[in-house]
Amino acid sequence: MERTINPTRPSSRGDVRLRVGFILSGRFTLCAFANFVDVLRLAADDGDRSRPIFCNWSVLSHDMSPVSSSCGVRVSPNERLGNPKDFDYIVVVGGVMDETPDLNPAYTRYLKRAANEHVPLVGVCTGAFLLHQAGLLDGFRCCVSWFHDPNFLEQFDGLNPVSNQIFVVDRDRLTCSGGASSAHLAAYLVDKHVGRAQAQKSLRIMIIDGAQDAEMPQPGVTLEFRTKDPLVHRTLLIMQQNIDTPLTIKEIAKRIGESKRRIERHFRAELDMSPQAAFLSIRLSFAHHLVTSTQKSVARIAVDSGFCDASHLSRFYKQRFGATPHAIRQQPEKHQIMLTG
Repeated sequence: MERTINPTRPSSRGDVRLRVGFILSGRFTLCAFANFVDVLRLAADDGDRSRPIFCNWSVLSHDMSPVSSSCGVRVSPNERLGNPKDFDYIVVVGGVMDETPDLNPAYTRYLKRAANEHVPLVGVCTGAFLLHQAGLLDGFRCCVSWFHDPNFLEQFDGLNPVSNQIFVVDRDRLTCSGGASSAHLAAYLVDKHVGRAQAQKSLRIMIIDGAQDAEMPQPGVTLEFRTKDPLVHRTLLIMQQNIDTPLTIKEIAKRIGESKRRIERHFRAELDMSPQAAFLSIRLSFAHHLVTSTQKSVARIAVDSGFCDASHLSRFYKQRFGATPHAIRQQPEKHQIMLTG
């Protein structure tokens, strides 16, 4: 007679190597949560039947009310808050900060109890800010998205943000900026507790190209453009969001209500270059990322990075990186020193 298996509980606790409890904030990001859970689900079974054999996960609640995500999809919890030591990790999934209410005091008490009992805490998406608000990230580095404006980060006094990695592991605090990075953080945990083969299996099924190390840079504003100037930072963000359809500096100035000349002065003072040169550099860095990490054609990469065609891209690409995209793909070892030196 076939047994009925609860999809969130393992058939035998002795098989479980990784147990994860989730706390979802109001207006949480569904993509970040789903990516994390699916890595666990696909790693949990030797086959592809989604049985929670090696991994166990559960959505926790103080009152068992469904939680609405930022896109409106509602998730029903599996169980009430209990003993944090039932889990190897407690994951807080955040969402739209301006619309996310503060964590219910019951969750804050639960997370503090978990910390006191040395259960590692994970902040996904803006979950890091929620952990910080609960006083649980003091003295810890944490990952935040490159997209966050410095003025926003200033609201969180004492936060030690890192925006140039896809996730950060600092002792028993783990954080990531959400999106695909939550899958890589989950794969890191699966690799550590279940096995590398299971982690790789999950990512392959999800059509994600291999596990990324924590130090992998976020695909955001290139690291050469570190600035505390609000006008320069805001302009760089608009450039980053319009890589495939480049705007003129005049168009950007109109969007943010500033003069073209003032933007140019700030770029000269802060970065010692024109905004046009910075925008070209951002597009070329993005093109280089696609050349070295995807199988897209050079023609497609040219379109995705805002160039007219492959020859237009190749001309500027060679000036920046010392070789054409085709040459780098054919002999990556030959150009490695040039690109990293």
